[in-house]
Amino acid sequence: MRYYSFGNYLKKIFGERVNKVCVDGGFTCPNRDGFKGRGGCIYCNNDSFKPKGTEPRKSITQQLFEGIEYQKKRYKTKKFIVYFQPFSNTYDRIENLEQLYLEALSHPDVVGLSIGTRPDCINDNILDMLEELAQKTHLWVEYGLQSMHDKTLKFINRGHTVRDFHNTYIKTRKRLGINVCVHIIHGLPFETKDMMLDTVKYLADIKIDGIKIHQLHVVKNTILKKMYLEGQFTLPTLDEYLDLIAKSLELLPPNVVVQRLFGLGPQELLIAPDWNLKKGEFNTLINRYFDKINCYQASKYENFNMISNVIQCSEGVISVN
Repeated sequence: MRYYSFGNYLKKIFGERVNKVCVDGGFTCPNRDGFKGRGGCIYCNNDSFKPKGTEPRKSITQQLFEGIEYQKKRYKTKKFIVYFQPFSNTYDRIENLEQLYLEALSHPDVVGLSIGTRPDCINDNILDMLEELAQKTHLWVEYGLQSMHDKTLKFINRGHTVRDFHNTYIKTRKRLGINVCVHIIHGLPFETKDMMLDTVKYLADIKIDGIKIHQLHVVKNTILKKMYLEGQFTLPTLDEYLDLIAKSLELLPPNVVVQRLFGLGPQELLIAPDWNLKKGEFNTLINRYFDKINCYQASKYENFNMISNVIQCSEGVISVN
């Protein structure tokens, strides 16, 4: 393998194939409910990345039963990780969070949890609870960063800074058993190729456990759609995106688990990029491209020394203290 895929990682841990099953815990986001802001990030339409079958009106138990039975029939999988995906899945009272997580873990075929959230939706009490759960099950926390550039985060109305992410990440790293995956987006408005790779270098430097890379999607019912149709920014072409993810992989340490290299939005919502590729076709295209250019994860990895008390990037120096 040219990179350390999540599937290979799970097979190494559990000795067999393990699949993720997505559930909707009925959460919202502080950038939508008024605590941080309204409307959310300018690219966000939650329906564009929420899998079918994940509905908050259904209990976690019902969602799991349906999702697991489907995957058992399709993939013959016997073990599963429950992925709390839509919105910010630590944004609630700790008692409610623990109840939902324990309900998910009560299924006999579940061997772990993966919890998607924002770096500003975590506190010490929640970390205490997650650390305790991590002693009983395989646990990932997935933080949305998207970019290490504060001017980008402000422009996309992210509602947090790189300092917020960094401080939360350091606190989480100190907890036993919690694996940290970080989400980033390539192709955000007005970011250069060097800026995108700066984000990868930063994450390589702080030694994350896993990464998800996503091409920017322009979808219906978002501010981003209006900007795109007005020609305010352009998106990377397919060839440019393949080059971006190849260069990103080469910068990552060899032990970073690559959980995702692209995303596919529902065709009924997607405006751009319309590459007309299914998941299997995209995977094949990526692997052929990596073969063509002889791309390997970590082939250009080094200790970038971007972090001590500051982050050095193409914008200059950003303090994280």
